[in-house]
Amino acid sequence: MFAVPLRRVRRPAFLAGSMAMATAGRGSPPPHTNRLIYEKSPYLQQHAHNPVDWYPWGQEAFDKAKRENKLIFLSGRGVGVVLGGTTTVPMWPSPWPHSVLLLLSVGYSTCHWCHVMEEESFKNREIGEIMSKNFVCIKVDREERPDVDKVYMTFVQATSGGGGWPMSVWLTPDLKPFAGGTYFPPEDSAHHVGFRTVLLRMAEQWRQNQEALLQSSQRILEALRSLSRVGIQEQQAAPPAQEVLATCFQQLSGSYDEEYGGFSQSPKFPTPVNLNFLFTYWALHRTTPEGARALQMSLHTLKMMARGGIHDHVGQGFHRYSTDRQWHVPHFEKMLYDQGQLAAVYSRAFQISGEEFFADVAADILLYVSRDLGSQAGGFCSAEDADSYPTSTCSEKREGAFCVWTAEELRALLPDPVEGAAEGTTLADVFIHHYGVKEDGNVSPRKDPHKELRGKNVLIVRSSPELTAAHFGLEPGQLGAVLHEGRRRLQAARAQRPRPHLDTKMLSSWNGERGRSHSTPSLPLCLSCPCAHTGLMISGFAQAGAVLAKQEYVSRAAQAASFLHRHLFEPGSGRLLRSCYRSEAHVVEQSAVPIHGFLEDYVFVIQGLFDLYEASLDQSWLEWALQLQHMQDKLFWDPKGFAYFSSEDGDPSLLLRLKDDQDGAEPAANSVTVTNLLRAASYSGHTEWVEKAGQILAAFSERLQKIPLALPEMARATAVFHHTLKQVVICGDPQREDTKEMLRCVHSTFIPNKVLMLADGDRAGFLYRQLPFLSTLEMKEGKATAYVCSNFSCSLPVTSPHALRELLCA
Repeated sequence: MFAVPLRRVRRPAFLAGSMAMATAGRGSPPPHTNRLIYEKSPYLQQHAHNPVDWYPWGQEAFDKAKRENKLIFLSGRGVGVVLGGTTTVPMWPSPWPHSVLLLLSVGYSTCHWCHVMEEESFKNREIGEIMSKNFVCIKVDREERPDVDKVYMTFVQATSGGGGWPMSVWLTPDLKPFAGGTYFPPEDSAHHVGFRTVLLRMAEQWRQNQEALLQSSQRILEALRSLSRVGIQEQQAAPPAQEVLATCFQQLSGSYDEEYGGFSQSPKFPTPVNLNFLFTYWALHRTTPEGARALQMSLHTLKMMARGGIHDHVGQGFHRYSTDRQWHVPHFEKMLYDQGQLAAVYSRAFQISGEEFFADVAADILLYVSRDLGSQAGGFCSAEDADSYPTSTCSEKREGAFCVWTAEELRALLPDPVEGAAEGTTLADVFIHHYGVKEDGNVSPRKDPHKELRGKNVLIVRSSPELTAAHFGLEPGQLGAVLHEGRRRLQAARAQRPRPHLDTKMLSSWNGERGRSHSTPSLPLCLSCPCAHTGLMISGFAQAGAVLAKQEYVSRAAQAASFLHRHLFEPGSGRLLRSCYRSEAHVVEQSAVPIHGFLEDYVFVIQGLFDLYEASLDQSWLEWALQLQHMQDKLFWDPKGFAYFSSEDGDPSLLLRLKDDQDGAEPAANSVTVTNLLRAASYSGHTEWVEKAGQILAAFSERLQKIPLALPEMARATAVFHHTLKQVVICGDPQREDTKEMLRCVHSTFIPNKVLMLADGDRAGFLYRQLPFLSTLEMKEGKATAYVCSNFSCSLPVTSPHALRELLCA
């Protein structure tokens, strides 16, 4: 549990002083300060000056609720995305318990609609007084406490059919939810109940019908326990791979957008889990029409995303999602976990297709992460905000202000004539044509609910390079130089704009920290890092480094892993920590009571370390990955129902221990851990991990057989489980060229069910001690030699990359 230091209990709800007379303008001292000022989370600190008596999640708030018998209003990050004021909540009153009011501003620091609700409601003095008078108001950073978020997200999704952030949930004093929702406008309208009205009606219901609400909340909790139960039923086994793969492929194919790619109409999200499944499906069905379609769907989607406005053509990297079918107008925040997964997916697309286009996009993503989210210390920051000030003198932030352009701006920045083009053609003419710029802006009013993008342009590739070159009478090679110069100038102009807020939290799962300067690749320390996202980014750099033969990417992955080991790992206990932060002195620190890692932290870090070993062949990463797998088993394994819980046992503030059953923006931890366990077994010889992998698949068997589209990463892992991993062993000196050629052969070939290991002859090394069979394998005729093994039984040795490739593709 997130305990609150005693000194905070004694703090007044609001800190007064000279700031009480200040104005609310930008740069002026805030008129209010609450106890969130003592928290390290960037999201909580954003709300430290709201006129609301906010508490962080912890015993101080729980005790106050029980002592005063107030209703708890929990505000943090945790349930469905509700855009433009849409809500599924019926007007109050209505028959209890079927009517739920959505309120819970659970959020995160780069969430656009969280900012909207803060500006409209949480900064409103009158609404703040209503909240503080009637409720114990708790703020939760979803990225800091995903365990809390998942419990109440499950509730809101189950009772409303949707979810997103900001999430608002009301709890009884014993933390049981009975009403909740997502974004609320401040006042009533013809179509939506306002936040003020919801607050007053909730308080009245609590005063008049307290016993009924308590009874109802208990019934809801029991229903949630039943609905969220995942485990083995009778003598279930892992479902057959062929059936699961075929059903998942059919469901993806049926939802595929033939024209623009992707698997929905709008909003449209990058879905690395879907694309990874399709790559694996293709690899197992290369000669079939279905296999060809799987490859076509995935590569077309990746191309359309890269050409769309969701891809930042000036500043690199990918925005969170597209609000339209064409991938054009994005929600502008950039998340570290998206960059890590997409870098790996684009690298695989290059590995499969050989098209340099995909390699260039992967390099583009990693440039953005290194420059804007990375630091000298080695970690990565979590996210970059969608909102920013249009100019240094503006007092109001706007979504996308940092990224969008007017036609007039482009003409002023790119006035030069283009040599070789038709007379009078300027850089701006070519740039405007190629990137779909319009004089009055290219954003539809329907995709601009707050009128923040009126007259602006989101760059999107509207023409192929060949057609643009032909239109202006240019050679294709010359066009590339013209567009590159245009992007360079726009990037220099953008650097003069106020930057969006950076969430400097660093997560083990994502790993985050970064510097703000863009003048040099050597950046100042900037921190705030959830652990799991570090793991995803380690995978992104390591896989790209191996596939693209870029040692600098592998080195960056190793730097991030070292950062994680130094700041997000307790050597004494062997446990991961969830997050770390940047102090005012730019030093990495922990909160007073550090938050230990959750299942996703272990799973994504272990995956990243396995990927880093295969890219670097440094066995220390492999050894640490196996240690963490043992700790994951100890902390999260369910010995009765099988599979892993998302959080540890023993926290009385958590009503449910859940098992994620859906692959979303990030794959579910149990989905990834199936492949992790198979890799761990191949590197250690511990067959109990293979058994655990099968038990996870059995626990999710019904879902995998009925709606594998909800678990495409686990569906992919089902194929890996049934096809058995290939242990690709290269015997040789890693410094010799023939060994490097064999390794390049492995890295350039897409094989979804393989692990790579180097047998360097050091029989005292970690791998030889784990796998005695390696001592029986040797180089032939003094040459680097490859063996392809299954269950530690190996093929005949080969000494040429050509022969190895034939073995790998057999």
